[in-house]
Amino acid sequence: MGGAVIAVDHGGRRTGFASSDPLRIATRPLDVWEGEGDAPELLERVAELVEEHGADTVVVGLPYNMDGSVGPRGVEVLAFMARLRERLPAARVLPQDERLSTKEAEALLADAGHHGESRKARLDAWSALVLLRDWIEQGEPEREWPSPAS
Repeated sequence: MGGAVIAVDHGGRRTGFASSDPLRIATRPLDVWEGEGDAPELLERVAELVEEHGADTVVVGLPYNMDGSVGPRGVEVLAFMARLRERLPAARVLPQDERLSTKEAEALLADAGHHGESRKARLDAWSALVLLRDWIEQGEPEREWPSPAS
């Protein structure tokens, strides 16, 4: 274990972020970036977060199909991850299964008292928080990137 971890819930129009401390004791949602998912500015925002938090790992939510295959949306995320790896060569960029993370994030937000617009504004960052917590609870696996045909 080295530095902190940044989690990314990548979206076509909104991308949420979460972070952990280096010891993986505290996790928290960060902000939501609004813009195209393939924008160079999104890569720069992730790079800023990595530097700001002293992160050496970026966990990216990968939207698998329910049968475990990678569909068109997953292909877009894999392309984003490849660009992120080029932009941050010193960081580990790892996929994390994000199936059902949005539902869990909605439940957490409701439990925290967020409703309506408040919930909508925070949802992507809290989805990133869910995938970060899942990754930590699963023992911080170093998964191979799936091929788009898998």
